Amino acid sequence: MEGQNGKHKKFSVLVLVLLLPLISFVSVVVVKPSTGKNLQVRKGSTFKITIFADLHFGEDTWTSWGPLQDIHSTKVMSFILDQEKPDFVIYLGDVLTADNIPIANASLYWDQALSPTKDRCIPWAAVFGNHDDAHFIWPTEWFSDSGIPPLKCSSLISSSSGEDNCIFMGTTRLQLMNHDIGSSALSFSQKGPNNLWPSVSNYVLKISSSDDSESPVAYLYFLDSGGGTYPEVISTVQAKWFNSTAQEINPDSRVPEIIFWHIPSRAYKTVAPSGVINKPCVGSINKESVAPQEAEHGIMKALEARPSVQAVFVGHNHGLDWCCPYKKFWLCFTRHSGYGGYGNWTRGARVLEINEQPFSLKSWITMEDGSLHSHVFLSS
Repeated sequence: MEGQNGKHKKFSVLVLVLLLPLISFVSVVVVKPSTGKNLQVRKGSTFKITIFADLHFGEDTWTSWGPLQDIHSTKVMSFILDQEKPDFVIYLGDVLTADNIPIANASLYWDQALSPTKDRCIPWAAVFGNHDDAHFIWPTEWFSDSGIPPLKCSSLISSSSGEDNCIFMGTTRLQLMNHDIGSSALSFSQKGPNNLWPSVSNYVLKISSSDDSESPVAYLYFLDSGGGTYPEVISTVQAKWFNSTAQEINPDSRVPEIIFWHIPSRAYKTVAPSGVINKPCVGSINKESVAPQEAEHGIMKALEARPSVQAVFVGHNHGLDWCCPYKKFWLCFTRHSGYGGYGNWTRGARVLEINEQPFSLKSWITMEDGSLHSHVFLSS
């Protein structure tokens, strides 16, 4: 979260200022929803999604306290999955505290975090947060005329652990995503277009009708909001990618769209409740200020222009779990799901329930003790 990355803020902003004007000229590639796998509403049922955010596996691994927190987090997920029995699980960033993991292959902890879902044969998708990969030294070669880093580093700056490493001190985003994708047929995660640097997890998934696998009920968009080894932003190029993709696959905005990323946009500060959470906002904890992205580069305007957008879901702030209306859709926090990371608030997970005919999007929070709260209808 914000306080843990403060010392990197000024340098990240400098890098952002230098690079974003340059990378904004990169052409945008539209990536359509994956056709190799299918998420489909079951006949006569709703489609339920459970969101786990800020698990922070691998924190303080060198102490007796750290591994115990991972055990607690596993119990939280296992209990909630058994109670809710979701059709799909989303890992909404900070699955790991990678800069705390003193081994080269942080995918071992990634596997631990995903094991409750995998063991129950539930499909999942992941998007990265600001702690999933470790900080690294920016190679001067990346500040070239084009301003775009090489997709593969030269042998002079590669580490022995793989050609995709560029003086990274730990497992990279790309390595984690490649591992996640290759770990199981249950993974719906995608790497996203290479030209959307600085980011990896940008993609869209389709939930299909129970009657027709080609007929969409909703589109789920995942965007990488940076952090860790990248500036904490959704860039102009990502906003253009979203707009191009949405226009391509949902040109008349007929199909509802649901958005997921980790670090809240600055718009969250404009709707944040003051003290007690009162209607129209819905939630149970409002214990800290919103820690937003470093800058706003157009993603909110892109969302505002689409009447099909229903809600945006983020994590990052462990002491917030509210939903508030913004323009024509909702801005929602999830719930701190893991025992890693800061804060002692009771753990839980946000649940989404999609009804096919007529379409509706309902949400609530399920706690580690089995209680439910913060029920809200999010359909626009």
